[in-house]
Amino acid sequence: MSAVDVIVVGGGIAGLSAGYELHRRGIRFAILERASRAGGVIFSEEVDGFTIDAGPDSLLTQKPEAIGLCRELGLGSRLVSTKPPRLAYIQRGGRLHPLPAASVLGIPTAFGPFIRTHLFSAAGKLRMGAELFVPPRRDDGDESIGAFIGRRFGREAVTYLAEPLLAGIHAGDVDRLSIQALFPRFVQAERAHGSLLRTFRRQASAPTHTDGAFRSLPGGLSEMVRALVGKLPAGAICVNAPVTKVGAAGGSFRVETATGSALEARAIVFATPAYVTSELARELDGELASLCGEVPYASTATIVLGFMRDAVAHPLEGSGFVVPRVERSGILAASWLSSKWPHRAPDDRVLLRTFVGGTRDPWALSDSDEELIDRSLRALTPLLRIHGEPLLARVYRFERANAQHEVGHLARLAAIEHALARHLGVFVTGSGFRGTGIPDCVADGRATAVRVADWLRP
Repeated sequence: MSAVDVIVVGGGIAGLSAGYELHRRGIRFAILERASRAGGVIFSEEVDGFTIDAGPDSLLTQKPEAIGLCRELGLGSRLVSTKPPRLAYIQRGGRLHPLPAASVLGIPTAFGPFIRTHLFSAAGKLRMGAELFVPPRRDDGDESIGAFIGRRFGREAVTYLAEPLLAGIHAGDVDRLSIQALFPRFVQAERAHGSLLRTFRRQASAPTHTDGAFRSLPGGLSEMVRALVGKLPAGAICVNAPVTKVGAAGGSFRVETATGSALEARAIVFATPAYVTSELARELDGELASLCGEVPYASTATIVLGFMRDAVAHPLEGSGFVVPRVERSGILAASWLSSKWPHRAPDDRVLLRTFVGGTRDPWALSDSDEELIDRSLRALTPLLRIHGEPLLARVYRFERANAQHEVGHLARLAAIEHALARHLGVFVTGSGFRGTGIPDCVADGRATAVRVADWLRP
């Protein structure tokens, strides 16, 4: 039986970040990953001259932890920003409308572009503008994104902004996802200034970067994963090693894998989806397992399509578009990867990507690859004026990969933290708990490793 100081269960970006921080602090660890590769939902590949991100494709500059990690790994000079004009669109009435310029996730920071847009009706614009006079909520209770945006901006804003954009990036239900857990900035703005419009208009007057809000890497985000793995000690990551049992005895933890191996450690970090953590922690603490098991997840798929440039009549100026539920197009959103990032396709070709599933369409992944490709083509063809067959068509499936931080999530997280406090040496990290995006998982993975180090070396 092998012994280390810490066992990290799960080799996604949170687990890898935890391992990286443990290594920086001189702590012996092992990462056990059930899949054949590390990185979790981050997966990039090059096919026929196209560079494809199957999962996430960008790092948010507003949350600098992932970009900071890239720089620590020696990738700073390879970070690229999105290509201008940096437009995003929303589908309404079978047409694509650009998201008004000068906005924060659709919330206007200037009135001119908002007044001129055809995305909203005149009545919808008046109701959204009246947000300045809506009194702030005084209690601290949790609230759904839909309830918050509807209360402040009206139902049209929920239908054409909050549902496809704010909830859509989490593949979730706008009337279930928690505004406090996912967009605390909005809640803080209401509490501090009484109005989001007032808050964001003030912030818009501050100097801003002109090179966009996102970064990526020329070879896709798997570059970051490979660099991270390369910084860890040889043999520290064990792939194809699903954990089957976790037990505690005599002040240490014993972890068994499906390969028949076993490891012992003084501390254990669960960097797995919350439902996997639930299964593995059941022998340690039934209440902890039950709480983790309550975190819901959604499944999604991405469909990647490559075309000759002259097969797509649309100019593709921008990054892509989101689709409100009421449009019933069969997809959640589409990205124009070759217009969004440099060097993702040969000059005479374009690379497109659609998203399906989520809580809006939980049965989408029961369709075959051919059916999902056909669904995507039916959604894209009239909007982008596509003719001819794709040169490339690939489907990537992510079963139960999107954690849903619904109303009550923060209270559940507090209960999980309380349960963890009963067990010295047990820690959790990952998208099911304190944040869902790559920067959140990087930050939390590293912060968790710091807590582990502090516990091991009081």
